[in-house]
Amino acid sequence: MSPLCSTPRARVRVLSSAAALAALTLLSACGSAADNASGGEDADGPGGGVAAEAGAFPVTIEHEFGETTVTEAPERIVTLGVTDADAVLALGAVPVGNAGFSFFETGLGPWTDDLVGDAETTLLDSDSEPNIEQIATLEPDLIIGVSAGFDEAVYEDLSQIAPVVARPAGTAAYAVPREEATAAIAAAMGVPDEGAELNAETDALLAEVRAEHPEFADLTGAAVLPYDGKFGAFLPGDARGQFLASLGFEIPEAITEQDTGESFFVEVPAENVEWLDGDVLLVLSDDEDYDVVEAAPVFADLDVVREDAVVVTTIDQRGAMTYNSVLSIPYAVDTLVPRLADALA
Repeated sequence: MSPLCSTPRARVRVLSSAAALAALTLLSACGSAADNASGGEDADGPGGGVAAEAGAFPVTIEHEFGETTVTEAPERIVTLGVTDADAVLALGAVPVGNAGFSFFETGLGPWTDDLVGDAETTLLDSDSEPNIEQIATLEPDLIIGVSAGFDEAVYEDLSQIAPVVARPAGTAAYAVPREEATAAIAAAMGVPDEGAELNAETDALLAEVRAEHPEFADLTGAAVLPYDGKFGAFLPGDARGQFLASLGFEIPEAITEQDTGESFFVEVPAENVEWLDGDVLLVLSDDEDYDVVEAAPVFADLDVVREDAVVVTTIDQRGAMTYNSVLSIPYAVDTLVPRLADALA
């Protein structure tokens, strides 16, 4: 995984009351995970399926490597995509194994705490080069790799273990829109209507944010991660770019014109940081006191720095926009949107 995807950091298991309320509101139409999930081997353990909608199976899902048919409701789901567990949890099941960004100790953000409860989860070694034996040991009956980076050879190996749902055809790794990811996962779990409802609730929440903050419309904003003396600027197809766009921001043209279609970010050398100039700049650092000017003095020449419109995220805020899921978006709206509004005031 690229250094832009992961940075080790202990997980903080704290969820603000407002974010918790937003998450619970989001899930209310579908019922709680406890209501939906059937018992697994252990009442406090992962596994257990959800009540499938009538006529949901068999279902065939097309993806980058062909198509996969799921014949019955899965009970032991492995989420190999780095953000796929969020949708599975929102739909009422706890994965028996999950990948995730390594700045969270378990690969799961704080917005999942109530849904995971006391279940013991298994963090998988990698989403792009997974440990096949580790996954086989979990005895999954469905492997979801929508937001994963594995290739066709790995897909074939995984398919010997269980049906595999990969990213939609024509989409780059780590660049599947939240709506498509949620819909594919919900279909594979036999609850397509619940997936559609989750997407609709999330769309409504984002529309409410845009209505409350019309000043975001058509402004430029970049999300950037410092690494190895350089800066990675996320493109519109990446989750972080998608999140900014969902609020009304546009990625600076100087960044998008560097897009070759082969990656989810643009490498910005220190001597080219002017590409990042705009109305607001989100810096995704491990250090909340990170100073971009100290890191690269040329930042001092940017209008966005002069206007004090630089927002250095917390780890959890970084995670919320990085996951950009039906669970993490309410958290980002609650904790990050006010900071963006303040920066632009």
